[in-house]
Amino acid sequence: MRGTRCTRLCLAGVMAASALAATPAAGAAERLDGHLTDLVNPFIGSQNEGNTFPGAAVPFGMVQLSPDTGHSTGYDYTQHRIRGFSLVHLSGVGCRIGGDLPVLPTTGDITRTDDATYAASFSHANEQASPGYYRVGLDSGIRAELTATERTGVQRYTFPATDKANVLLNAAQSLHKPVASSVEILDDHTVRTGITGHGFCRDTGPYTVYTTTRFDRPFTAYGTWDGSTVTPGARNGSGGAYVRFDTTGDRTVEATTALSYVDAAGADANLRAEGGRSFDAVRERARAQWERRLAGVRVQGGDPERRRTFYSSLYRSFLAPNIGSDADGRYTGWDRRIHHANGFTYYQNWSLWDTYRTQAQLLALLAPREARDMALSVVKVDEDGGWLPKWGYGTVETNIMSGDPVTPFLTTAYHAGLLKGFEERAYRALKKNADGVPPADNPGIGREANAEYLAHGFAPYDKDRPYAKMGDSDYHHGASVTLEYALADAMLAQMARGLGHTADAARYAVRAQNYRNIFDPSIGFFRARDFSGAFTGSADPARGIGFHEGTAWQYQWLVPQDLPGMVRLIGGERAANDRLDAFFAYDRLLAAPGRTAREVWVHGNAYDYYNAATYNPMNEPDLIAPYTYLATGQPWKTTDVVHAALTLFTDGPTGMTGNDDLGTMSAWNVLSSIGLFPIQPGYDTWGLSTPVFDRVDLTLDRRFWPSGGFTVTAPGTSASERYVQAVRADGTPHARTYLTTAALRSLRTLGFTVGPRPSEWGTSPSAAPPVLR
Repeated sequence: MRGTRCTRLCLAGVMAASALAATPAAGAAERLDGHLTDLVNPFIGSQNEGNTFPGAAVPFGMVQLSPDTGHSTGYDYTQHRIRGFSLVHLSGVGCRIGGDLPVLPTTGDITRTDDATYAASFSHANEQASPGYYRVGLDSGIRAELTATERTGVQRYTFPATDKANVLLNAAQSLHKPVASSVEILDDHTVRTGITGHGFCRDTGPYTVYTTTRFDRPFTAYGTWDGSTVTPGARNGSGGAYVRFDTTGDRTVEATTALSYVDAAGADANLRAEGGRSFDAVRERARAQWERRLAGVRVQGGDPERRRTFYSSLYRSFLAPNIGSDADGRYTGWDRRIHHANGFTYYQNWSLWDTYRTQAQLLALLAPREARDMALSVVKVDEDGGWLPKWGYGTVETNIMSGDPVTPFLTTAYHAGLLKGFEERAYRALKKNADGVPPADNPGIGREANAEYLAHGFAPYDKDRPYAKMGDSDYHHGASVTLEYALADAMLAQMARGLGHTADAARYAVRAQNYRNIFDPSIGFFRARDFSGAFTGSADPARGIGFHEGTAWQYQWLVPQDLPGMVRLIGGERAANDRLDAFFAYDRLLAAPGRTAREVWVHGNAYDYYNAATYNPMNEPDLIAPYTYLATGQPWKTTDVVHAALTLFTDGPTGMTGNDDLGTMSAWNVLSSIGLFPIQPGYDTWGLSTPVFDRVDLTLDRRFWPSGGFTVTAPGTSASERYVQAVRADGTPHARTYLTTAALRSLRTLGFTVGPRPSEWGTSPSAAPPVLR
């Protein structure tokens, strides 16, 4: 009952103020001077399956030139042998992908062609990375440096004095499964390759990348290899090539490698468009690009480690999706044909099951021009290839993960105003996806369980269902898929209503209530149902079946469209808050937030998704769960949980919570640190919680955000002074626990008053986030 809240508020505040021992915020009045790139640590997440990469890239660049140490996704900080510096890496993916054309400098004769055997040892003491730049001193005495443009990777190798300084270009080895490769030495400066591969978590359709590498000085010798057979002087091969230099005088060799997913001519054209500059010039340009990008958010306050983890997360949020079109606008569509991007840049690499929850919204806010082109690119995937993507890599669909993540991704773009002029084209693609399944000859599976979902209101669980195509199957995750479909229906209903499709809107709104159809009242949790409609699997919600990378506990809160309806199902507000408290181990959290996060929430490695009854901050299904308290009258607990989760982001190789998943976890950190979070992903609702910085200045693109930016303030915010006492939007008291995108468009200031104890702010029923009907 709300009448008892004051007692609970005061008690919670006393407990929190006394129990949360932490270092007070350092440098509260400190301004960020110098280079923001100096605050970024690219090694964060490179250990314990964060799966980030430390190498060189520019924002959203096609090329991510980075070392591979033998880990399935490229780089692992615990390993000390580099197999090569390859062109393509995705930040935080969970399966093998990319690693195309590992290049490694060596000295002496060429006797080995397997990069695992000629790998070079190194020490982290001789390694350095910053945005757009990577350097390592190999134990062989060679120093390697990397930088990048949008479509090229630039290497500089400093050799010992020798007449056998080699650069090995291994076309036949990568992180994915090779299908075919070719290498050709065009002249005494240039090497060309074509590389076809497939893979990821399961086999996918093959894709091909083309490269052209231009060296700044002529070779003194060269050769190619096929398998283990090396042929000096050969110009063509299927395995790889070596080129040799005499460094008894000039010890430095520079090379620029251009990439294209279209054809060899595209790689050549990209090299002409972006090559020809010195390594140092390219490095400075890359740094300047990152400085401009990071300068969109300037923070004051917080301790130094918090600022470093924040800007490192902001950096990773801008690494993907990636440019897919060549400098001339050509790109390979999902129909395997060449198309031309007219008036926009074509992007690729879509980890939508992850990014629709956080990163899509962050990019709409901070990079709306690029986010617009990304949304248009997804629409073009449908128009070129016949269906919207689920998890797209390069030019192919992987069908990894489940549900319908593309719908909230595109409706986020719609509500952010990024689809102007293309609304109906996007809506037609979304409606087709929501009401059907792809034809048999299309590589995508879309909403694979849609026929049953539309007929019966739930996606059935069938663990023995054979994979229809490549990738995952929605039937293997029927319970969570039902929740994901229903969420997508809710978001599509809002878009349909905004576009005047009232009948469609009403139909999708009804379908958005399908989450109720998998609620088992006998246990009070969601539960999988089989084709007959019977609930199946264990009645223990921590050990049930049919949930993708999670449990019924973690998916309990994935009903952002109708939290009051979900709360009523489980017995009302008090029961919901009791369950939330148990889920977050709230009493233990108050006593020891960081320890609770590490020892209670994180119960294994990044891939331990199951058999847990608590929050899993290392994975996506319950990323919005801490914000559920905004709808249950206890918003101060959102701050407690969020700030505890933020302690998992630290300034070291293990400082990532789970796989980064193309910026998803990084974006969670950024948004939660600012105090604005997309609590209804796919709609325009931003939940409020206490920022961790005294002040955050956001500079926004006026073409999309008329105010040009706004400032978030929370003077004195700290571990002991973290509870919202009041909020003012442009000086006017703001009682609700959320803001809309429309409100953000005109906002100049958002001010939080904080204190040592919870207050009544945000606790009234009218303060809760809206229900989407």
